[in-house]
Amino acid sequence: MMLGAFGGLVMMTTLGFPYWLAVPSVVVAMALFGILIERIVIRPVLGQPAFSIVMLTIGIGYMARGLITMIPVIGTDTNALPVPYKDEIWKFGGDAMGIGAVIINVENIVVIAVTAVLCALLFALFRYSKLGIAMQAASQNQLAAYYMGIPVKRLNGIAWGLAAAVAAIAGILLAPITFVHANMGFIGLKAFPAAVVGGFGSLPGAIVGGLVIGVVESLAGFYLPDGFKDTAAYIVVLVMLMVKPNGLFGEKLRKKV
Repeated sequence: MMLGAFGGLVMMTTLGFPYWLAVPSVVVAMALFGILIERIVIRPVLGQPAFSIVMLTIGIGYMARGLITMIPVIGTDTNALPVPYKDEIWKFGGDAMGIGAVIINVENIVVIAVTAVLCALLFALFRYSKLGIAMQAASQNQLAAYYMGIPVKRLNGIAWGLAAAVAAIAGILLAPITFVHANMGFIGLKAFPAAVVGGFGSLPGAIVGGLVIGVVESLAGFYLPDGFKDTAAYIVVLVMLMVKPNGLFGEKLRKKV
């Protein structure tokens, strides 16, 4: 997410790319970067415990953050991404003075619209395409998928490339709202509570979980003292693990022995 936002910033401000060209260029570049990371870093440790791979990816994230902060000016400051819809608003209803109108920033509308399209495309990919079904099979049991003739290693590379591309899109969408800075990658950690609440392996669950976490954080930031907004999501996770460990849409996996 952070690398995607910084990539868009460099392409638009330093290289002079227009917005419509910078966005697909960053997405493609990040997809190739994700495939490269999988091939060089992740693939050699396949077969190790999942915790080892998770810690490795966290280390990659911190290393990327450290490298970004070493870049003069861009890496140490908070920068604005020059998008064509910056500071535009849409007004619905109300009188001539604007009283009673509903005002929404175009940045938020773009985030909602693109997110809805991405979710629909990912749902169709994993539900109806052979590639998506094979990726799900490989994620559940790599050994069985390998014996069934599924190219597990190739699918891992595709999955990493797809994840990097989606993260780049998320970074570019959030950049006009949160600005571009070295710590914006930590926003992606909110995906973990959303996945726990919605249920791992369920795309509709992840969407509902994200909505639940967002509503809880907004209410906590409004009604509770400062500091509770950032912890509210993890309190919800603890409650969910005690009440429904599989999440709202998660399914129990049974293993025959």
